Amino acid sequence: MWQKQKIHHRIGLQKGKAELKFPNLTHQAMRPIKILFSLLFLSCSFVSVFAQELVINHLNVITMLDDKVLEDHSIYVKDGVIMEIAPENEISAVGVRTLDGRGMYIFPGLAEFHGHLPNPEQYGPEFQEEVMMLYLANGVLRIRSMLGHESHLALRDRVMKGELLGPRTFVSGPSFNGNTVADPEAGRAMVRAQKAAGYDHLKLHPGLDTPKFLAIADEAKKQGIFYGGHVSLDVGLVTSVTRGYRSVEHIDGFLEAMLPDGTVIDPTVSGPFNMNLVGQVDKSRLAGLIQLCLENKTWMAPTMTLFERYFGYQPAYELRQQPEMLYLPGLLVTQWFNTKSKMEADGVLAEAKVKPYLEFRQWLFLELHKAGVSMIMSSDSPQVFNVPGFSIHREIESMSKAGMSNYEILKTGTVNPAKYMGQEGQWGVLKPGAAAEFVLVQKNPLEDLTTMQKPQAIMIQGKFIQRDELQLELNLIRQKYLRQ
Repeated sequence: MWQKQKIHHRIGLQKGKAELKFPNLTHQAMRPIKILFSLLFLSCSFVSVFAQELVINHLNVITMLDDKVLEDHSIYVKDGVIMEIAPENEISAVGVRTLDGRGMYIFPGLAEFHGHLPNPEQYGPEFQEEVMMLYLANGVLRIRSMLGHESHLALRDRVMKGELLGPRTFVSGPSFNGNTVADPEAGRAMVRAQKAAGYDHLKLHPGLDTPKFLAIADEAKKQGIFYGGHVSLDVGLVTSVTRGYRSVEHIDGFLEAMLPDGTVIDPTVSGPFNMNLVGQVDKSRLAGLIQLCLENKTWMAPTMTLFERYFGYQPAYELRQQPEMLYLPGLLVTQWFNTKSKMEADGVLAEAKVKPYLEFRQWLFLELHKAGVSMIMSSDSPQVFNVPGFSIHREIESMSKAGMSNYEILKTGTVNPAKYMGQEGQWGVLKPGAAAEFVLVQKNPLEDLTTMQKPQAIMIQGKFIQRDELQLELNLIRQKYLRQ
């Protein structure tokens, strides 16, 4: 249970005199940068050296160091770093611009840790930058992109240099799968090439046989690069976990690992993700699998909302009409519509088949969480009716519906992704020395998760961006696709 903390609480990098206040500062005076956004998107007008210095007063601070709320505190930021969090009269900054937080709640920016940055060949380079803005407008300030392309490296670096406004990005390399990896030595060569190119981690897809997988895993350890992904049927969950998978995407492989010994899986009848076999699952096998995950410190990227929207009961024609679809190319939404419509017409999504599978996934998710298996917030976007940024809030709804507490949900999108990347304390928390990446909302998300769906302001790359500016960007994206 979250707690409010009314006592004076001061944490800071330095001590000094109280700030010089600038009362009644107008919105225009406070605006550090006006977003000059056009269909060319986020041009060189965004070049920054993280020089903004700012104090925001009258905030309720959710540090994510614990579940307490520091009431009526101020936060002092400089050069993209949090300097102090303290009651207003204890902040040491002098002569710094100030802003009245008006009692809003502030928490670390969310992370989408299973996203897919588009390739420029698909819908043009502008779409890549639009996707980045969709994340920001939804309070998503870090992403882990899970299907790499060489253009993503440049995109990541432009954000890091302050040349492009967008979430900080961790980029996987191109897919390792049964088609791209010819043999074990080819797998090793791919690992070395992706490490040399500067990718942050490796993404493994289905179709790898055990010799190829073992070669990839061994070489990845030698090269010191994270790897994870789907669980290939020939490899299985146990081998994937014990050979060092950093994360299991989609909580994949558990269903198959819980089938009775000797079960033959025929993909022509087992259905997508083998969901038609859920009735044969032996739940007593989960305890041993959980122990393996704990011993090997394996993370889970659940992507609950992807499966609910892909396989769920809401028909394709309803999903197509949801407002967030207007922020994407019409052709992409039509492709999603056609995919799900065909599955509906073929009877693949009959409730008798789908309901037990979705219930199994909810049960599995909660059991893993209760046992202490680490989770990272992940929705898989853009993917079937999952719109970047917006889908994170649907993922939050799914995690809540499955039984996870609000505080633990927030941890999966803040503290945990930083831990996953080996950067604990550097971001994902609000404390002195951590990155000044945060979101302001009207209500307490520890009580009301829906308040995060409409950020009132964000801070990223040393820039404080308010709601009307974020909404302007969304409006321009929508107008672009309405004209097509």
